Amino acid sequence: MVTLNDYLYSGNTVLKILLQYSTDLKKEAVEGHNPIDLAHSNFLMQIIELLEHSDFLASQSQRIKEFYLYMTQEYPFLAFTFKGRIKSLIRSEEKFNGYILEFIYDFYKANGRYPSETEIKNSLNCFRDLIAYRIVISLPQCHIKEGESREEQELKYLYEIANVLPEFLEQKGFSPRVSVETEEDYKGGLKEETRPYYRDYVQTPRPSGYRSLHITFYDNLTRCYTEVQLRTKDMDDYAEIGDANHFGYEKSQEVNRTRSDIILPGECRYFDEAYERLVKLQELELSKVDVNMFKAYNNQLINDGCGLFRGRQILPFEHLSRFQNDLIE
Repeated sequence: MVTLNDYLYSGNTVLKILLQYSTDLKKEAVEGHNPIDLAHSNFLMQIIELLEHSDFLASQSQRIKEFYLYMTQEYPFLAFTFKGRIKSLIRSEEKFNGYILEFIYDFYKANGRYPSETEIKNSLNCFRDLIAYRIVISLPQCHIKEGESREEQELKYLYEIANVLPEFLEQKGFSPRVSVETEEDYKGGLKEETRPYYRDYVQTPRPSGYRSLHITFYDNLTRCYTEVQLRTKDMDDYAEIGDANHFGYEKSQEVNRTRSDIILPGECRYFDEAYERLVKLQELELSKVDVNMFKAYNNQLINDGCGLFRGRQILPFEHLSRFQNDLIE
C-alpha cells in the first residue's frame, strides 16, 4: 500500500510528489480493484489542477476583490483583511483519510455493519474547502462610544456583511450552496433569506470555543467550490493563537480520526488503509522531510514555501480604516 509518506524524502516539489503519489495510487487501485483508492487518486488530481492551472485564481481573486472594494466604500471606518489560501497537501491528505475513518466508524456504530464501497465514496463528496477565503473585521477604538460594547458593534457589522455577501457574489458568478446544518431556534443576526447558506459558529460555537461564519460557493466560471469565512479580530485571534488554534484543532481531530475501539484490524479493508495512512502522517517528523521549498527545525518551527504543511496563501488584502483616529460625525 502506497502512502504520502513514501514520497516526502526525495527533494521533489509538492507538484511532483502529488503526480507520483496519485499515479501510483491509481495504478494500485486498478490492480487491487479498490474504488476508494481510485476516488482518493481523483481527489489528489483536484489539488494538482489547482497548482498546475492556477490562472483561474486570478479571475476568482479579482471578483472577490470587488467585495473588498465594496466594503472599503460602505464601511470606511472599519479595519479589515481579506486572505485566501489553498489547503496544504498534508492537511488535505489527513482530512481525506479522516473522513473515511469517521464515516466508517460512525456508520458501524449506528448500523452494526460496515458501509458498502458506494456508501463510503458518497461520503467523500463533502470536500469543498480546498480553496478558502477569510474576512476579518475590527472596529477601531475611536469609533466605540462610551458605554457601547465593542463586541456587540462588531457583531452587528459582521452579520450585516454576511447578509450582503451571498447576493453580491452571486452577481459575480458564484452560487451559494445551502448548508446541511439547520437550527430551529436560531437567534443570530443572519436574515431569513441568507440563514440557509451559513454555518453559524458565532451563534453556536464549536466545543473548542471556535467562532466564525462559514459559507460555501460554487464558482460557475472556474467550476470549483470555495469557502468564505467571516470573523471579528477577537474570533480570529482565538482561532489562530488561542485555544482553538489550528494546531490544537488538528490534535483534537487526531483523536477523533483514529478511533478504532470498535473496529477490529482486518475487518474493514478501507478503514485499515485510511487508519495506517493517517497515523503515519501524524507521526511524521517534519524536520526529516526533504521537499523542495520546505524546511522545518521541528514540528512547530516551519518555513513552508510550497504548501506542504501550511496552506499556500493567495489574495492578501488589508484595509486600514480611513478614520483610524477620527470619529465620523
